[in-house]
Amino acid sequence: MSSSRGSDQSQPQRRITRTQTAGNLGETAFDSEVVPSSLSEIAPILRVANEVESSNPRVAYLCRFYAFEKAHRLDPTSSGRGVRQFKTALLQRLERENDPTLQGRVKKSDAREMQSFYQHYYKKYIQALTSAADRADRAQLTKAYQTANVLFEVLKAVNTTQAIELDREIVETQNKVAEQTQILVPYNILPLDPDSANQAIMRYPEIQAAVYALRNTRGLPWPKDHKRKKDEDILDWLQEMFGFQKDNVANQREHLILLLANVHIRQFPKPDQQPKLDDHALTEVMKKLFKNYKKWCKYLDRKSSLWLPTIQQEVQQRKLLYMGLYLLIWGEAANLRFMPECLCYIYHNMAFELYGMLAGNVSPMTGENVKPAYGGEEEAFLNKVVTPIYEVIQREALRSKRGKSKHSQWRNYDDLNEYFWSVDCFRLGWPMRADDYFFCLPIEQLHEKNGDNKTATRERWVGKVNFVEIRSFWHVFRSFDRMWSFFILCLQAMIIIAWNGSGQPSSIFSAGVFKKVLSVFITAAILKLGQAVLDVILSWKAQQSMSFHVKLRYILKVVSAAAWVIVLPVTYAYTWENPPGFAQTIKSWFGNTSNSPSLFILAVVIYLSPNMLAAILFLFPFVRRYLERSHYKILMLMMWWSQPRLYVGRGMHESMFSLFKYTMFWVLLIITKLAFSYYIEIKPLVGPTKAVMSVRVTNFQWHEFFPRAKNNIGVVIALWAPIILVYFMDTQIWYAIFSTLFGGIYGAFRRLGEIRTLGMLRSRFESLPGAFNACLIPEDKSERKKKGVRGFFSRSFGQPPSNKEKEAAKFAQLWNKIISSFREEDLISNKEMNLLLVPYWADRDLEQIQWPPFLLASKIPIALDMAKDSDSRDKELQKRIEADPYMFWAIRECYASFRSIIRFLVEGPREKKVIEDIFSEVERHIKDGNLIKTYKMSALPSLYDHIVKLIKFLLENKPEERGQVVLCFQDMLEIVTKDIMTEGEISSLVESIHGGSGHDGMILLDAHYQSFDQKKLDQLFASSGAIKFPVTPVTEAWREKINRLYLLLTTKESAMDVPSNLEARRRISFFSNSLFMDMPTAPKVRNMLSFSVLTPYYTEEVLFSLQELEEPNEDGVSILFYLQKIFPDEWNNFLERVKRNSEEELKESPELEEQLRLWASYRGQTLTRTVRGMMYYREALELQAFLDMAKHEDLMEGYKAIELSTDDNKEDRSLKAQCEAVADMKFTFVVSCQQYGIQKRSGEQRAQDILRLMTTYPSLRVAYIDEVEQRSEDRSKKLNGKVNYFSVLVRAVPKSSDSSEPVQNLDQEIYRIKLPGPAILGEGKPENQNHAIIFTRGEGLQTIDMNQDNYMEEALKMRNLLQEFLKKHSGVRFPTILGLREHIFTGSVSSLAWFMSNQETSFVTIGQRLLANPLKVRFHYGHPDVFDRLFHLTRGGVSKASKVINLSEDIFAGFNSTLREGNVTHHEYIQVGKGRDVGLNQISMFEAKIANGNGELTLSRDIYRLGHRFDFFRMLSCYFTTVGFYFSTLVTVLTVYVFLYGRLYLVLSGLEEGLSKQPAIRDNKPLQVALASQSFVQIGFLMALPMLMEIGLERGFRTALSEFILMQLQLAPVFFTFSLGTKTHYYGRTLLHGGAKYRPTGRGFVVFHAKFAENYRLYSRSHFVKGIEMMILLLVYQIFGHTYRSTVAYVLITVSLWFMVGTWLFAPFLFNPSGFEWQKIVDDWTDWNKWINNRGGIGVPPEKSWESWWEEEQDHLQYSGKRGIIAEILLALRFFIYQYGLVYHLNITKNTKSFLVYGASWLVIVLILFVMKTVSVGRRKFSASYQLVFRLIKGLIFLTFVSILVTLIALPHMTIQDIVVCILAFMPTGWGMLLIAQALKPLVKKAGFWGSIQTLARGYELVMGLLLFTPVAFLAWFPFVSEFQTRMLFNQAFSRGLQISRILGGHRKDRTSRHKE
Repeated sequence: MSSSRGSDQSQPQRRITRTQTAGNLGETAFDSEVVPSSLSEIAPILRVANEVESSNPRVAYLCRFYAFEKAHRLDPTSSGRGVRQFKTALLQRLERENDPTLQGRVKKSDAREMQSFYQHYYKKYIQALTSAADRADRAQLTKAYQTANVLFEVLKAVNTTQAIELDREIVETQNKVAEQTQILVPYNILPLDPDSANQAIMRYPEIQAAVYALRNTRGLPWPKDHKRKKDEDILDWLQEMFGFQKDNVANQREHLILLLANVHIRQFPKPDQQPKLDDHALTEVMKKLFKNYKKWCKYLDRKSSLWLPTIQQEVQQRKLLYMGLYLLIWGEAANLRFMPECLCYIYHNMAFELYGMLAGNVSPMTGENVKPAYGGEEEAFLNKVVTPIYEVIQREALRSKRGKSKHSQWRNYDDLNEYFWSVDCFRLGWPMRADDYFFCLPIEQLHEKNGDNKTATRERWVGKVNFVEIRSFWHVFRSFDRMWSFFILCLQAMIIIAWNGSGQPSSIFSAGVFKKVLSVFITAAILKLGQAVLDVILSWKAQQSMSFHVKLRYILKVVSAAAWVIVLPVTYAYTWENPPGFAQTIKSWFGNTSNSPSLFILAVVIYLSPNMLAAILFLFPFVRRYLERSHYKILMLMMWWSQPRLYVGRGMHESMFSLFKYTMFWVLLIITKLAFSYYIEIKPLVGPTKAVMSVRVTNFQWHEFFPRAKNNIGVVIALWAPIILVYFMDTQIWYAIFSTLFGGIYGAFRRLGEIRTLGMLRSRFESLPGAFNACLIPEDKSERKKKGVRGFFSRSFGQPPSNKEKEAAKFAQLWNKIISSFREEDLISNKEMNLLLVPYWADRDLEQIQWPPFLLASKIPIALDMAKDSDSRDKELQKRIEADPYMFWAIRECYASFRSIIRFLVEGPREKKVIEDIFSEVERHIKDGNLIKTYKMSALPSLYDHIVKLIKFLLENKPEERGQVVLCFQDMLEIVTKDIMTEGEISSLVESIHGGSGHDGMILLDAHYQSFDQKKLDQLFASSGAIKFPVTPVTEAWREKINRLYLLLTTKESAMDVPSNLEARRRISFFSNSLFMDMPTAPKVRNMLSFSVLTPYYTEEVLFSLQELEEPNEDGVSILFYLQKIFPDEWNNFLERVKRNSEEELKESPELEEQLRLWASYRGQTLTRTVRGMMYYREALELQAFLDMAKHEDLMEGYKAIELSTDDNKEDRSLKAQCEAVADMKFTFVVSCQQYGIQKRSGEQRAQDILRLMTTYPSLRVAYIDEVEQRSEDRSKKLNGKVNYFSVLVRAVPKSSDSSEPVQNLDQEIYRIKLPGPAILGEGKPENQNHAIIFTRGEGLQTIDMNQDNYMEEALKMRNLLQEFLKKHSGVRFPTILGLREHIFTGSVSSLAWFMSNQETSFVTIGQRLLANPLKVRFHYGHPDVFDRLFHLTRGGVSKASKVINLSEDIFAGFNSTLREGNVTHHEYIQVGKGRDVGLNQISMFEAKIANGNGELTLSRDIYRLGHRFDFFRMLSCYFTTVGFYFSTLVTVLTVYVFLYGRLYLVLSGLEEGLSKQPAIRDNKPLQVALASQSFVQIGFLMALPMLMEIGLERGFRTALSEFILMQLQLAPVFFTFSLGTKTHYYGRTLLHGGAKYRPTGRGFVVFHAKFAENYRLYSRSHFVKGIEMMILLLVYQIFGHTYRSTVAYVLITVSLWFMVGTWLFAPFLFNPSGFEWQKIVDDWTDWNKWINNRGGIGVPPEKSWESWWEEEQDHLQYSGKRGIIAEILLALRFFIYQYGLVYHLNITKNTKSFLVYGASWLVIVLILFVMKTVSVGRRKFSASYQLVFRLIKGLIFLTFVSILVTLIALPHMTIQDIVVCILAFMPTGWGMLLIAQALKPLVKKAGFWGSIQTLARGYELVMGLLLFTPVAFLAWFPFVSEFQTRMLFNQAFSRGLQISRILGGHRKDRTSRHKE
């Protein structure tokens, strides 16, 4: 593969060098591709020019000349983009090439030359090819016809310029060519032209049947002017009638045929020969395609348009018409595919028209037959149906201002789609009315358009539909209100119980307490009202599109909730005889009549009745499913009250058993949580609280505003707030614990980790072939059903031998394929490969299974030693040998192979006789079991040496060594007869023969004596024909046999650690383990479900270039060097594979350089790696197809024979062709390279790399979005600047089998489908997937990301996995998404990457396992999941794409699937590799992206619907595994804040001192518990638990423990604490202000040092500011709170908080490679200074200047809306507390508590600001003219300042502490003012203070920078710190011998020297 690929690369370049001069376009074979988009028509001409260049340069010149002319004709004014440059370059080239090519011309004139070349080409290619009509060259023919066509065009042009007539013969030829060119178009998978009927894939009866059925056009009314074509089909008719695009029709034709054929095969494994499409198959596809459409019709109460005819013959045709119509609509719908119900609407109308046409209806208007409303001309459908709706989407997308404006101001895909959920959508009409509300703009935009007010009054904007996404934290409550109500009510009940009576839970049964507990119903009613009001407020903007029913329901909900809020408290008040205060007041309002408790009970019962009903329905999920789906009016009314009727989210209930499982899980969890909260947090706090409330404090330490407040209410709040927050958060902790336990148990039951190590694999290897055959090989039906007597016998006597052989052969094929893929990936060396392979060619003489040598290695030498030492202690030796089964097998196999080799070599009759006798003798002893007794074993070693010598001779096989071989044989015979066999043995041979009968016996005896007669022995083997040596012909099988025997005999060292590579071990053990798991049985390849893989790609790496690999970074480390150090063994294996010794030798040839690039790219996160991984699917399918189809003999020869076979053997070729055809039918891989067209035109390296991928893997398809400039049709040929967009699918031009041809790597366009406009309107990735999804095929669709990888052995299990779609999991519905596990392969790069990969691994394994079963809330989290393709096609695709709201596009596919009654499962027996980010900055960016996404998720309609439509427990699961996780982390951080600010209040107000005797202050256990839970979350305990469990399960608990300890040593808690800050900041900010954006994360290798300024920019707002704020809080507490507190608790509490502060401030520097190197620190400082002092301005990027960065940093506030601004200001007020509190604690102000002190402190601030302002103004105004004066003033100000300080210290005894306190007091105030100013930016700007604010802000940033920089710089003074840090960061790489010091230090010199050479 590799060598041929390399040569392809080099040839065309060499060819063109003749005409090279630097700097011009068109010097490589790629020049034909670099054509401006508006001139794309001339690309084929340039391609032909390149092709014929080598054979006739002049013709190539003429082609190029014609291309130039044509270009000039197309665009005479060169107005297109890039046209002028292109023309100039081409012209230069033509001028340069004219003379040389003229000299080379053969004929007299150009016309003659062209003509003769054309004839020559036609003869050589077209005639030759058509006569040899062979299947392989359909591709070549296509190309030849196209070339001939172009040549003729050029010929015509040349002839017209020279005014010569064309030959008639040539014109005729050309007509034939033109006709053929029309037919032979490039195809994707199925060549549908008549000449290709003999291709393997077209021979399948199923495909023929589908084609045949589609071509049934009987009875279709064609239009009058229609020209009939050959082989017309149903889809052509649809195109003709409805105006679809030609390529769309071609694409969907292939799609439909493959779909039907695949389903048809599955229905009938053994097809009948006549092609007839089966009705069941048709019905099945139809049902899947139209399920959603029928549901939609039913929901809207309309009749569906699918009318079937009564005549049976027409039914099939009608069904095909309906399906074809749907697929054609879908295939051209572009962005409308995200709106499935909009497609339903279009289809509904078009299918109705279709029915009308077929029924021959007459239009009442015209009296003619019905015609489609939009139809006729080409592209009618696109222009008249798709484009108007597309333009609505586009306008809305523009209004969103790239996601910046509020969600409520524009309609996203969901809103537009949900318009079609109401009957109103039929107002649109058909043909659609352009003035319908749906197409309208909002009022304010209409004013702009019309200018006057007349038309705008009638029109209105539809507005949001059903839901408004509003930024607010209330969404968390609104979506999951049942959960919050539950927790709040529980809290209330628990506090009441703990507060009253004994505090034991049993006291609830005492009357008083019980009555008080009943008040929870009042709380419930209030919460209900809150929820109802919230609903109204948050849905306000959607009111225009709401139906009357929905509005009524909202109003009634509010009214009824308000009524209950009145009724319940009133009735409650009347239950008391002597009521508490609150009840008393109510009674006084309503009159003091006697009490009647029964009223309240009655009210409660009525209030609860709906809940009771819900509880009953909860127990019977099937009843609820029925109710939700039903269309009876009375039931609809009932359901209407419980929740508004919606198209999605109905009937999502699971089976009883699943319900039971997840209910148990949650009931246990909730009981544990409540018990914990009650006993540990709430109950112990009640006593101390009561005590605090009873104390009166009078001496405050500040000016107290409410000195008369009762009960110290502030203290109570400060004590309880953190605890209540933790109460709401700690369910997340309990969830982590429970999920770990349950996940572990489930994992163990699924048999995970049964084979963890190589030792375990060895011990179970015997059962592996059985497992292989059970899992990976379909059961052979032919062998199961044996008829008659023979069948009966064979069944009773065990398996027939042939079957055993077959199984062994199949096992060998699969196993060897896996091992050789390991070798190709350089995971194992050649030697290891030989030790792991099983013989391909099963040796039939051996009669035993041949195990891989790694099991048997070193067994023979050991056995020899044992035999040598054992002196006839027969039994013991036998026991010792049989104790090790592998040793026993090794001995048996060696004996058997030795015997067969000797028998093969010995040919002379006498010699044969002797040998046979000896062998039969030995075998007799083996049978009797006394071999060791009778023979002398001590001579075995010398025999062994001779055998080894003999095998060496056989391996070399040189004729001149024949004599040596003869001697060897004689020696061996001598040893056997003399040393091993006893004398008695020989005589006993004689005797045994004596027993023979009469005469024959005697003759034999003579012969025998002769042969053992010593003199005669010498001549044995010596005669010429006695032995066959040298062996000819040497077959593969023979070579393999000899090699294997040699390995077994000579491998002395044990192969215990083969394979030694860790990755290879992991993969082989996971794979072997998975075979023992529970997976569906494999179908045959032809009966499996077909599937495709889709990978979106933008501009990531495709393949590393040599320059990138060798470019050293600033530390002198190149990627290549780094990779060699991380993967040393793989590097050596690579060198061994390409047979070179060092990196330098690789530079010798381009092929090897290519190999080197590939080697590195396969270790990065590149597209090449992904493509290689996914193409394993195809390899696996071909192999499996071979094993399915091969006959017995082929099987025994093996798959390798077919792969190696040359093209002579016709049968082999057809078998290979069949295998490929099946693989084509079942698997397609589409990479959606969005920018490929643009990259190709600009001649980018990436495009060439992608093209190289296509040529390497011929079945790879690339889809891209092409942008073509459109020319207007008028004469001036000016380009009108409009760009047309196309979805294009390309493949590599198929290779020709004729190797003499110059190879051109080109791509070939298959389909080009015009789009209504730019495809990317929403989020990039989903739009990219969506444009390419029409090119995928099959029933499954695996979405794979750019950073993934796959493995050969996993690909073998794909057909098993796809079978899961056919079984119902847990009884209710078939799966629609199959989840897979991932293996994170980037863990080895650095310790951070290791934490990340562990965290990620635990989520994708144990986390998702639990989510899928028992919790039933697994969604779609990422990429390797396999979608049920037809299900998702008709329901909006595999991801959602609205801008911003669908930032985490993946998970929405899962939501969508679940809401539309799908089912998501998770499977552990197959895995896909995945890369993750590796450096702290990338990881933080990634976490920020995920947190942003979750923030948007919180606002989304999907979460709201799930929260309301799931039952209570599933809703809990959904919450804690999506949004809840982020909300809980937010609450965790909030807890810290609340705690610290509470303490600040207590300390500064003096309350803490006043209450210092109280236990609530001194030793507060519950508070410690609460903060302990907080720090649990903080240090990543939640992550660590599942991680530990998963590692324990899969790699043993000892490993888990050691890894855990290692992680602690490598500062994992620091990393987790830091990432907690990231999540909190971005999640909270998104909810408040938005500003979420897709953050591209670099997926490179991070071994570079991030600059200080860069870290500062990334983390200053999310971590540094918050860290400093907490530090100030802790400092204040330290200074003023130190006289009264018990030490231990305090230390424990504050240590975790100080840890958090330290982490948030310094983690980025700690994890920064070489972050403590002095030289780096110095550079960083200068860089930081430059950055902070640079002026910003327009066009200055944030990386260059602080000002730009600062402006960008507050960007989100501009779009935040009033609520966000108010929230921001309120939050900023906390910074003013410090000043208020601290001013009263200065020494100066000790004695006064007056409010004036605080006022005075503000005066100081104003003064300071004033001085700063004057100085800055002065500097601007006076510094030039009055320099001296200005300096004097500055000096005076300074002196004044100093003197004031001195006076203060001298007179009122100001201390140093006072200065510190002043700083602590005034710094936060300034910061608070800054924040408020930023929030009110427009006002501040108007007032003209913005400049001062900026200056102030810069001052703060400088101080912060210094604060962070100083400790880092201080540590960098000590060299050992840097050492320690390096050791900590790169531990993995260290343990693999990566001497970082050398990498980061002295490596530069030899690199640079090499570069100089």
